[in-house]
Amino acid sequence: MGIVKCVGILTSGGDAPGMNAAIRAVTRAAIYNGLQVKGIYRGYKGLITDEIVEFKSQNVSNIIQLGGTILKTARCKEFTTPEGRKVAYEAMQRHGIDALVVIGGDGSLTGARIFAQEHNVPCIGLPGTIDNDLYGTDTTIGYDTALNTILDAVDKIRDTATSHDRLFFVEVMGRDAGFLALNGAIASGAEAAIIPEFNTEVDQLEELIKSGFRKSKNSSIVLVAESELTGGAMHYAERVKNEHPQYDVRVTILGHVQRGGSPTAHDRILASRLGAAAIDAIMEDQRNVMIGIENDEIVYVPFSKAIKNDKPIKRELVNVLRTLSI
Repeated sequence: MGIVKCVGILTSGGDAPGMNAAIRAVTRAAIYNGLQVKGIYRGYKGLITDEIVEFKSQNVSNIIQLGGTILKTARCKEFTTPEGRKVAYEAMQRHGIDALVVIGGDGSLTGARIFAQEHNVPCIGLPGTIDNDLYGTDTTIGYDTALNTILDAVDKIRDTATSHDRLFFVEVMGRDAGFLALNGAIASGAEAAIIPEFNTEVDQLEELIKSGFRKSKNSSIVLVAESELTGGAMHYAERVKNEHPQYDVRVTILGHVQRGGSPTAHDRILASRLGAAAIDAIMEDQRNVMIGIENDEIVYVPFSKAIKNDKPIKRELVNVLRTLSI
């Protein structure tokens, strides 16, 4: 491919708090290393529609504290086709972009991997998703902020649950990953978490009821991961109403509030480290890797591993929740 002189940055998929901190870090690390930077608006769609702007250091001033993404994000059906990716590659060539930094989740990195293979473009991925479901990194950009948002909401819900002796099912995001539900439950002192990882093993509701989870408590809060595998909070609330009518049940679906807000210090530091490391990787002639963090050390994870491998839930955490919810 030759020497990289210009780096393009885009954010793709669902927004996550800390994406702006990552954009800032990639931009400034690139400039520090003598590279030109181009910001690509609206993800892969912006590559196809030519929404590409040169970024200087001042373009990323005062954004580290902002949620969302200043580069915007969008779904792009065209990029899923070879024809669309060819148009995107031609736009990159016109703007002199030699390498691409993609900040996003599983789908975004899948797109980067295919694009890199077809057009021999060095692509570096940064794990930007509140779901924390990418293999090869201990945590993803946005996860800590979303967890703290859940914590704040559940603390408030508990006031009402306690006042009315109610059982609350609180639905949190995570797609098919239970990290937000499980760790949110531990952090908020919830009685249980229903997560997709264990849905095929046991009837999680029956296990909950049988454990006598309300023997010593007036109110209870159960976090449920949104997923087709679990059926979501409404599914479990209906089951309790039908199978255990003695409980006064309510449902709260937190929804997109979990994606927003100013990123925590943890997410700002993580995004800054990963963003700077993305430029280090480019300078080292790395390609088609996700920048992750394991045991507080930067690691390069091949796209194939980051995308294909499932990130496991630690059973130790499930045991901690079960032990402490008596």
